[in-house]
Amino acid sequence: RVLEHLQISLLAVAVAAVIALPVGLFIGHTRRGEFLAVSVGNLGRALPSFGILALVFPLTLRYAPGSIGFAPTLIALFLLAIPPILTNTYVGVQNVDPDVTESARGMGLSGRQVLFQLEVPLAAGLIVAGLRTAAVQVVATATLGAVFAWGGLGRFIVDGFAQGDDGMIVAGALLVAALAILTEVAFTLLE
Repeated sequence: RVLEHLQISLLAVAVAAVIALPVGLFIGHTRRGEFLAVSVGNLGRALPSFGILALVFPLTLRYAPGSIGFAPTLIALFLLAIPPILTNTYVGVQNVDPDVTESARGMGLSGRQVLFQLEVPLAAGLIVAGLRTAAVQVVATATLGAVFAWGGLGRFIVDGFAQGDDGMIVAGALLVAALAILTEVAFTLLE
């Protein structure tokens, strides 16, 4: 169950990072599309993960019938992970001191060199903080997938409720909390 939980969590954060990091870098560097980033960030925080799962589940049953709990859980977690990664990336790059970037351009660095040799290293702490926030949220929320036939540590909680086994519920909750704390610690060390 721990491996299932880690599998879906890592996959959701990785796919979200592949999409959100380049978009955040582009928006932060060019200062274009800020409204889009803010809107996506706010919308992503406003949508409840359980609601997303409830909306996506019937669609995946219809269009991807072989992936009964995995696909809706992955989609919901992916959507949950995008806002903190996108927002922190664009804010981190955007907040690099304009005098520093102007000096780099004056020294002959291209826009690409300014982005990858100056802005990304200076924004790395905030970018990793966005990844940390996304990873912890995803690990904690992945338990909801068990309600929609996915495994992971949420299975202990759902099965505990179904069987009236309070020990199983508490054990599942403690395991999820421990995994979320370990994720937080690992990303804090990385940061």
